[in-house]
Amino acid sequence: MARPITKVAEPVVTEKDRQDQTVDSVLQSLANNPEGIQATIKLLQELHESGILGAVNAAIEAKEDIAKILVGQMVRPPVTNIINNAMAAAGGLTELDPAMTKKLMGGLTAGLKKADEALQSGAKIGIFDLMKVLSDPDINRAMAFGINLLKGIGEGLKD
Repeated sequence: MARPITKVAEPVVTEKDRQDQTVDSVLQSLANNPEGIQATIKLLQELHESGILGAVNAAIEAKEDIAKILVGQMVRPPVTNIINNAMAAAGGLTELDPAMTKKLMGGLTAGLKKADEALQSGAKIGIFDLMKVLSDPDINRAMAFGINLLKGIGEGLKD
């Protein structure tokens, strides 16, 4: 009777065999996707001809220098002020009612149109005109809104 197999010899894959398998895999991918490969080559050619590819390569090679410059610029006081102000404004906007903001922006747009028309006409306003417009409901509404807005701002500034 034959001896039982106690040792299984694993096939030894040489570096050359591994490279051949990789090349075969790449060639198979190329054969399966000719349109995509051709489009990629065309894109790279266009980027090369326009100089963008060279600029991207230079930026990648200089990535550490660019990162240092970007970080240096980001920690400058004006930039940090912009970031802090944007975050504060975003926080304030989250507390506003979107319907009220839409109404206010619509009123602002209409007001700017009226103001431009009045500016183009060159009409002068006297003291009696001011007294007379206070009875206009639209003006009265805007004045009340503005006065209450100023009151709210003043209360907010108190803290």
